[in-house]
Amino acid sequence: MPTPEEIHARVPLSNAAANSVVAGRRALEAILDRKDARRFVVLGPCSIHDPVAGLDYARRLKILADEVSETMLLVMRVYFEKPRTSTGWKGFINDPHMDDTFHIEEGMQRAREFLLAVNEIGLPAGTEALDPISPQYLGDLVAWTAIGARTSESQTHREMSSGLSTPVGFKNGTDGSLDAAINAIISAAAPHSFLGINAQGRSAVTRTRGNKYGHLVLRGGGDRPNYDTVSVTLAEAALSKAKLSQNIVVDCSHANSYKKPELQPLVMQDCINQIRLGNRSIVGLMVESFIEAGNQPIPSDLSQLKYGCSVTDGCVDWATTERMIRDAHQALRTPLPQRQP
Repeated sequence: MPTPEEIHARVPLSNAAANSVVAGRRALEAILDRKDARRFVVLGPCSIHDPVAGLDYARRLKILADEVSETMLLVMRVYFEKPRTSTGWKGFINDPHMDDTFHIEEGMQRAREFLLAVNEIGLPAGTEALDPISPQYLGDLVAWTAIGARTSESQTHREMSSGLSTPVGFKNGTDGSLDAAINAIISAAAPHSFLGINAQGRSAVTRTRGNKYGHLVLRGGGDRPNYDTVSVTLAEAALSKAKLSQNIVVDCSHANSYKKPELQPLVMQDCINQIRLGNRSIVGLMVESFIEAGNQPIPSDLSQLKYGCSVTDGCVDWATTERMIRDAHQALRTPLPQRQP
């Protein structure tokens, strides 16, 4: 496996990409600090499997992001690693050829190339940190990080999050409980020392200063959604009890839409209405979106793959995405500028 230093040398950070990353991180921090009254939306394919279609989506998203920048910061969802309940495709880094050959060394370099291209288009990127080694390879190209429902309870991921240079969203547990995510936010805010690797690929003691931009992601669970007004109010109370900022992101997919992508617009509409009526804790949203609707199995003949259609969770199509974002923009144009950040 090439070292992080070697991959960085092959795919160096450009000035344009660095500017996108820094601008994205600062804008997200300003929203979380209530210095910016806008909301952010992390949207894109459930997972990246075809870089050509992924960049096609990114170019469309950049045009939309500029259109709605008055009310929303759009962050492209760029997920390369997929946690599996049992078995299945583990994502672009692990298996870029989608044939169980597991050329991780190639997948890591191609993932960095893709992130570089997204940032050079002018979009900040958000991803899930699943493998604790990957941030050494890719972290300088990421503006927002998610820790999934299965890993929010993991000490390894909490320690890693404490050293990330991005805001980190911790998802509630698959059973719907908030405790693991709230404890993760507290843990990640503290300094840690743990075993990791350095840029030369050697085992090293990693020491972190803590990450004050941890926040809660509501994704539903226990066979029920948790984006409704009552659930959000209970989440606010739990954060307040833990003496944490009331920063909540609602994932419109997963259990909040019963894994039915066509329900995501309804979830988003409900959350935007809560914001319009005065809610201040919902600072962001997540949407699984691609060029084509739904999803598809991975065929043995990859030439049979449908262009721009997810191979993992189902997504809303591009036309629906545009409608969701533009409707939210119109709904927020009046109330947000009138509020003190």
